[in-house]
Amino acid sequence: MAYDEELAERIRDLIDPGLDMTEKKMFGGLAFMISGNMAVAASGQGGLLVRVDPAQGATMIDDETVTPMTMGGREMVGWLRVTGTPIRDDATLREWVDRGVDYARSLPAKR
Repeated sequence: MAYDEELAERIRDLIDPGLDMTEKKMFGGLAFMISGNMAVAASGQGGLLVRVDPAQGATMIDDETVTPMTMGGREMVGWLRVTGTPIRDDATLREWVDRGVDYARSLPAKR
């Protein structure tokens, strides 16, 4: 399954153009990188992938619309999959994108 291009466009519109943002196709989705660090992605499996502080990620999981991201059967600590209503609602999507961008900005830049 290809990533949702409409979701990718909505994400693109929410990220401040003044940031060092790049896009990269990976794992069947489209990742949005801030200074070389992944922040969010329109997933090839559907929904939004969001990078969060690993120490806080578990508190955001509701097991319905927000679940741990898994890859190869392994849970990826610090990554969440967001689906359903939170990504259909513009204000809530903005909150999730901002979380990912803010966390990526807190990391050392990659070059």
